[in-house]
This record gives sequence, structure tokens and C-alpha cells, in this order.
Amino acid sequence: MSPHRWTLSSKISLFAGVFLLLSLLSVGATLGISWKLQGGAGAVNVAGQLRMMSYRLQLDALEPGQARVPAAITRMQRALDLLRRGDPRRPLAVPWDANIRARFALVRADWGRLRPGWSGQAGASAVGRAQVDHFVGDIDSFVAAIEQRLDFWTAQLHTAQMAMGGFVLVAFMAMFFLAYLHVLEPVGQLARGVEAIAAGDLGARVQVGSSDELGDLALGFNRMAAQLQAVHGELEARVRQKTAALETERQRLLALYEISALVSRASNLEELAHGFTRAVRRIAGADAAVLRWTDETAQRYLLLAAEGMPGSIVEDERCLSAGACHCGNSLPDDEVKVVHFRRAGDVPLFDAHTDDACVRAGFTSLLSVPVAVQKRALGEIDLFYRDAAEPDPEQHALLDALADHLAAAMESLRGAALEREAAVARERTLLARELHDSIAQALAFMKIQLQLLRGALRAGDAARIEAAVGELEAGIRESLADVRELLLHFRTRTQEQDIEPALRSTLQKFELQSGLSASLHFNGRGQPLDADVQVQVLHVVQEALSNVRKHAQARHVEVSVQSLPGWVFTIADDGRGLDPELVRSQEQSHVGLQIMRERAAAIGATLELRSAPGTGTTVSLRLPEMETLAAGAGAQLSET
Repeated sequence: MSPHRWTLSSKISLFAGVFLLLSLLSVGATLGISWKLQGGAGAVNVAGQLRMMSYRLQLDALEPGQARVPAAITRMQRALDLLRRGDPRRPLAVPWDANIRARFALVRADWGRLRPGWSGQAGASAVGRAQVDHFVGDIDSFVAAIEQRLDFWTAQLHTAQMAMGGFVLVAFMAMFFLAYLHVLEPVGQLARGVEAIAAGDLGARVQVGSSDELGDLALGFNRMAAQLQAVHGELEARVRQKTAALETERQRLLALYEISALVSRASNLEELAHGFTRAVRRIAGADAAVLRWTDETAQRYLLLAAEGMPGSIVEDERCLSAGACHCGNSLPDDEVKVVHFRRAGDVPLFDAHTDDACVRAGFTSLLSVPVAVQKRALGEIDLFYRDAAEPDPEQHALLDALADHLAAAMESLRGAALEREAAVARERTLLARELHDSIAQALAFMKIQLQLLRGALRAGDAARIEAAVGELEAGIRESLADVRELLLHFRTRTQEQDIEPALRSTLQKFELQSGLSASLHFNGRGQPLDADVQVQVLHVVQEALSNVRKHAQARHVEVSVQSLPGWVFTIADDGRGLDPELVRSQEQSHVGLQIMRERAAAIGATLELRSAPGTGTTVSLRLPEMETLAAGAGAQLSET
């Protein structure tokens, strides 16, 4: 059985009940004493009236006829009876004790002797003045006894009142003490605990001194404070953990940014390899780092860069065969590997790997990071540590990301190199075409004329000699014109986002070269063209002007440019024109026209040729919408 639990309401009810009971008892005692005093006072009044009634009765008995004696006797008898039995309504009550009862018995005895005399049974001379005085003296003794008793009860009343005052004072002090002990002090402790919690002292607790509601509140406060302290501690731990994670992530982002900036600045493989090796060694906290690259078969690994490695190891391991040691042994799907080096004495006989060279250099462990792109092994990054390297998933993920950046940069450099080679090849092909269509044909013609000239010289035919020399001179002039035209083609440059100056410069050179008049007309000002698109447009215009100079026999050329709603370039001459059927049948063999169509296709444009014998020729180049042009120009430019 558990002990009874005194709640705060139970304590207050008990204290209030005891206080109420004692208060009621005190009030009841004072009321009882007051009632006795009031009843005694009433008895004193009635007893005092008996003295006056005795003398009046004596006077009435001496009067002739004694008419008022019976009424006076009745009043006296009623007064005595009233004193004997009392009257609670007035109130009136004799505070009886032995002395008062004895005195009252004397008064009744005297009344019993005097009443017959006053009633006239023995005559007026039966009651004398001395008897009346004796009767009144007994009444005075009775009254004095009552007053003496009333003095006693008055003293008792004063004592009770003083006791009540003391009780009230003691009760107030007790109530204040109990309230302080059971209410104010627990509430104060709770208030101080709340202030301590608010000030940041999460270890503050309050003392539980009772099992009442305030004790429950203190227990609840302590539990709340403990939970709050635990949550705060856990929150601080989480904040520290999150801060550490954020710092790690910041370092990782800084590393990625540094590597990204490095690979974007690197212009060649050597610069990229040495810069990356230095950076990854510092980021990984390694004592040495080596970057190895592999061939297409992934059988040999070439050392591209090394940082912190002894020179002897660098010289011995410039080229490793796959599987020869821990280095040069990565596959495209491998993860970062942690290798702890072993001495030769610790290696079983059937194990071919020995780590004596790395151990002699002071290294104890190795991190091998594969470098791959699209499931194809490109190489590996080897990080050497003199202290034991432990697996760290976050660091491994960072190294994987850095390796991916390196692979992308390597592929980008490789692609750029291939693009440069392709660009050189395209320029050579273009130059070969131009030379074949112009200078090569002219040289072949002049070779034939030289053979004719040699025959004419042997025959001594002056007319044939003169004709051959004239043809040779014309061929030389034609070759010089072709050379100047080629130089014009390859030296023409566009202005940034403005094609009009380049077109005017091209037409001025055409006029100087051909002696023909040319005009340029612009309709509207549309969105500027990209530089790559401008180059292709200029080459098409130059090729069209070259055809006019060579074949059209024209006097004037007009170039019109319309930029709204789309770009359209039109080259029209007033020459002899062409037969459309002949043009279609010979288009594949006409290299110049074929090159113009290829350049137009490179930027997504369409080329249209309109001509008829005797009406001149018109070439129109229509560019696509700007969005399509911007998206396809860069990709298709490499095909021209």
C-alpha cells in the first residue's frame, strides 16, 4: 500500500477546516458567554424590580381596601417565576450556582411568609416594615450574587476575546508560514528555475519537496529542463556535425572550382598534367602524387607528371605495363582503392607484387584513383602517403569527381587537337580545290602552249611563235589574277556583328581586280550575324563574284542585302547568262558552284541560281531563322 498522497488542495482543505472549527468554537464560546451575560443582566433587572415592587406592595397593602394588592402580588409571583425558569426570548436567565440558588431560596422563603400578610388574610399589621426591609435585603443579596457571577463571566469573555485575538494572530502566522512553505517557496523555486533556463543555464533544476500539485509541477519542470538540455546538447552536436559537413562540402567545392579553373586555363597536356598533379596532391593531403596515362589497349601506363616522388622511382616507372605493380592496374569500373605496402619478406612466394621501392621511399599506403570516360580507361591518379591512409568515402567521392574533371579536360584537349587537325585539313582541301580550279588549269594550258612554242621554234614559224607567246602571256596574266583572288579569299575578315563593311571591302577589291563596276544595297537593319556565319556568307559572295569575273562577260554587278524579315543576299550581273539545262547537267563538275552550295549548307542556308542566255545571272543566298542559325552554325561549320 502506498502512503496517502497529500495534495495541495487536501492540505488547504485540512488547514481551512481546522481553522474554521477553532474559529467556530471560539465564536460559540463568546456567544455563549455573551448570552449568559445578557441573561444575567436581564435577571438583575427583574430582581431589581422586585425591590421596588416589594415597597410598592407594602404601600398598597396599607391603603384602605387594598385594591391594588392582588395585582401587585401577581406581578411579584410572575417575576419570581420568571427568575426561576428564565426567558430565552428576552434573553433572561439567572446564572445559577450554589450561592445564587441559596440566595434565591431565601427570597422565595421570605416571599412565602410575606405573601399571606399582603394578601389580607392576616391584616395589614401582619407585615411590618422590618420584614419588608429584610425581604429587600435578601433580594439585594440575590442580586449581588448574580452580579458577582456576571463579573466572573465577563472576565471569561475578556479571556475568550484575548484568546481569539491570539488565535487569529497565531493562525495568520501559521497560514503565512504554511503558504510560504507549501506554495510561495515552490513557486519561487519554479520562477528562479525559469529565469535560469531563460538565461541559458539548461542544467538548472528545482528541489521537489512535496507530493502535491506543486511537487508534480516541479517534477514536470525538471523533466522539461532535462529534455530541453538533452535536445539542446543533441542540437549542438547536430550543428557541429552540420557545420563540419558544410565545411567539408565547402572545401570540396573549392577543390572542384580550383580544378575547373585549372582545366579551363590549361592550353596543352603538359600544363594540365603538372597543374592537376600539384593541385590534387595538396587537396588530398598526400606526400606524393603521380598521374599516369594509358594507351588505347590499356596495357601500358605512361607517367605524365609527378609531385613529391623520388627521382629514382620516377625514372624507373616512366612507363609501366598493366599489372606490373599496384600502379597502372586500374579498370574503368574500379573505385578508389586503398593499398597498404608490404615488404618483400612479407609477400608470399606466389605473389609477384613487391613494394620495396615505395617502402624505401618512406611510403606506407597508396590511393589509386581510376580516370575513365564512358567506360573507357584513360589512366589513373596515384596518391602516396607516409602515414597509413584510411578509407574515407567523402574524400574518395571528391577524388572521383576530380578524376572526372581531368578526364573531361583531357578529352577536350584531344578533341581540340583533332578539331585543329580537321580545320587544317579542310583549309588544305579548300586551297587544293582553288589551286586545281585556277592555277593548275592555267599551268596545264601554259604547258601545252610551251610545247606548241617549242614546235614553232623548231619549225621557224614566226606566226605560230607569236600566237604561242601571246597565249602564254594571257595564261600568266590569268594565273596572276587567280593568285590575287586567292589572297583576297584568305585575307578577308569580318567586322564584329556587322557584315556591311566586309561586303564593301570585298566589292572594292573586286572592282580593282576586274575593272567592272559594282554596287551594294542594304534593305533594313535586322539582327546582327555571328562571325562564323559572316565568314561563310562572304566566301559565297566572293565565289559568285569570281564566277562573274571569269565567265559572265558583264559590265556591272549589283549586290543586294535584305535583313528583314530574314537575311537574303543577292548577286546579280548583266552578263551573257547561262543555259539552265546546261547548268543542271554540269553542276556536279562545276567545283565553284559546288563549293558555294556546301558553304550554304554549312550554315543551314539555301542557294538559288537563276539565269537565261543574254539576261545575266542571279545568285540568291537565303539564311534560316536566327534561332536555327545560331544552333546549327557552330556544329555545321566543321563540315565546310
